[in-house]
Amino acid sequence: MKRFEFFAALALFSSTVIATAAPDRVLAADAKYPQHSVRMIVPYPPGGAGDIVGRMLSARLTETLGQQVVVDNRGGGGQVIATQLSAIAPPDGHTLFLASATHSVNAAVRKNLPYDTLKDFAPITLVAQSPLVFVANQSLGVGSIKELIAAARAKPGRINYASSGPGTGGHMSVELLKSMSGVDLVHIPYKGAGPALTDVIAGQVHMMCTSPLAAMPHVKSGKLRALAMTGLKRSSFAPDVPTVAETLPGFETTLWYAVLAPAGTAQSIVRRLHDDTVKIVRSKDFTQQLESQGAEPVGNSPQELQKFIQAEMAQWTRVVKQAKITLD
Repeated sequence: MKRFEFFAALALFSSTVIATAAPDRVLAADAKYPQHSVRMIVPYPPGGAGDIVGRMLSARLTETLGQQVVVDNRGGGGQVIATQLSAIAPPDGHTLFLASATHSVNAAVRKNLPYDTLKDFAPITLVAQSPLVFVANQSLGVGSIKELIAAARAKPGRINYASSGPGTGGHMSVELLKSMSGVDLVHIPYKGAGPALTDVIAGQVHMMCTSPLAAMPHVKSGKLRALAMTGLKRSSFAPDVPTVAETLPGFETTLWYAVLAPAGTAQSIVRRLHDDTVKIVRSKDFTQQLESQGAEPVGNSPQELQKFIQAEMAQWTRVVKQAKITLD
């Protein structure tokens, strides 16, 4: 063999070995994931529905990942603080973000967000969806949306409602109700659903719209009254509770929770997190936990989640424009 042919063959062999070995080295590095505890940033204080879902999921991920998954509650700021913190975290799979419907709402109602809702995150999977529920303190003396609207018309500006913060699903749902019914309800924002719900139960605030996951146990105990669900159809979880749409046709809002990672996270890690999370979400006991509180497990692909968030952003942009909703 001529010298040129020998070196050409040697170069081809070497490049083949390198091309084959490189993915192996990457996979070997990712196989060590996670190398230490994983932080799950939850944009709520303890006690609310998002916190409940976050803790349910983190406990199960701790088992499957072999490292502690720690919930980091970062309530306040309309979830912008927690979202930005998640966006700028190192993209190594050791920081996860439990996004909610507010993630897409903020993109519709807030200008100059310090992050890009789509580009700054790697989607993992949609964990669960559920309608929200309008609940009121017994002292308000209303038992349905129809009665609430009548009371609000009789006392304009004298009935207040709590929310887990400006731009959250509960806030937007009440604002949509106000727009469609023409009533005047006063918004009292909190830093999370937990503190808001506590004050509604105590009678410090008249009512709120929130997740059944957090509210329905208090309805069952008699501390609160369920006025209506926000889905188009009645929930199998609470079939006796009517929908808002039965009084205001076309009314619909939903609450959802999804797992995201910072953009740039290795695809092998995204796949690992996706596969483990979907397996948990679709497990019998986790499904039963969610369904017992009115939520529906999902567990879709990263691509499907990205399209879902895009569709949510488009929907809320339309709602904001039609209802002329602005943040406090």
